[in-house]
Amino acid sequence: MFKHDLLSADGRVIDASTPRQVTVSEGQSYALFFALVANDRASFDKILAWTENNLAQGDLATHLPAWIWGRTDIGEDGAALPASGTFAASGTSGASGASTSPAASAASGAPAPKPAWGVIDTSSASDADLWIAYSLLEAGRLWNVRRYTALGMLVARNVVRQESADLPGLGRTVLPGPAGFKLDKNTWRLNPSYVPLQLMRRFALALQQAPEALEWRSLLASSTKLVNDTAPHGYSPDWVVYRVQNGNKGAFAPDAQTHAESAYNAIRVYLWAGMLASDDPLRSATLATFAPLSAFVAAHGFPPERVDTQSGAPGPNEGNGGFSAALAPYLSALGRTDLADAQVARSRTLAQKSPPGYYSSVLMLFGLGYMQGLYHFDAQGRVAPAWTTRCPAPR
Repeated sequence: MFKHDLLSADGRVIDASTPRQVTVSEGQSYALFFALVANDRASFDKILAWTENNLAQGDLATHLPAWIWGRTDIGEDGAALPASGTFAASGTSGASGASTSPAASAASGAPAPKPAWGVIDTSSASDADLWIAYSLLEAGRLWNVRRYTALGMLVARNVVRQESADLPGLGRTVLPGPAGFKLDKNTWRLNPSYVPLQLMRRFALALQQAPEALEWRSLLASSTKLVNDTAPHGYSPDWVVYRVQNGNKGAFAPDAQTHAESAYNAIRVYLWAGMLASDDPLRSATLATFAPLSAFVAAHGFPPERVDTQSGAPGPNEGNGGFSAALAPYLSALGRTDLADAQVARSRTLAQKSPPGYYSSVLMLFGLGYMQGLYHFDAQGRVAPAWTTRCPAPR
């Protein structure tokens, strides 16, 4: 479904729900992982090539990918932009010169201008970059392709250099992007869903001989705190602030910009937690952190769409089918296979009633694929697709 509905023939994941038909680096990173799990090297290479050529200025070894690409001649509302707002990125197709609205072209009898395509925002996003680096390293290992391994190491190195910082009291920490997340000299804005602990462990172990080995060990430690120390009532926040207060000591604090809400970012935290290996030393504590969420699902039969993480109070709306699919591995890891199976069924029922969009499709492919035993992660953070082993995923 994902490949048929969302992936173009040349390897671009398209979010068709937006007028600009955008592609985000996150979607490309997930598509690389899904292609690896499916043992589909042809698709993997197409996705990688499109990402490198269109998001990374043709050189992923040097440039972290821009996070959003799409139509540059129209705004988010679909209205035409003036000529000054239209540009095309290097390596992509796009119109140049003055732009003319489709309506104006029709009125004058002139042919409608061709859409202009390119990078919309050049900033990179560390969640995508970590998944790209991870998928490349794992593809190199599983397919025995040195080029993938080498490129994965270079992307990982650039994440450390451009998208991490040494935070007093927390250590080397993943920042969501290269700029805009240091709010002042003592305050940073972070995202717990950006740091799947199995990925961070894999980097720490696989890159022990790299120049950044010490940084990766520190990144695993800070990521563990970011995930487990920011959910006082059992719900992970979408965003959180880390503030240094006394010299080398700091503390997490609610993010005022998002009102400390748990919603569409945080749902991934539970997904990643549920897929930790049964013998991962972080698994038990991480699963326990979010126990109130499982209690809510047991009582109501669905996950909440939004939660106030400072009070634990849920909003009025139910989470969609993607939310249910994302929670299934977590509920299964707790031993509540009854709840997990019910969420799998709910996810499929909702998908039949209304086709899921890009993000829900991603959550469903991750969650339902894991529940079907198509892949799992081991205690070293390595992915084990079903095509590499006959053993079912341990729950």
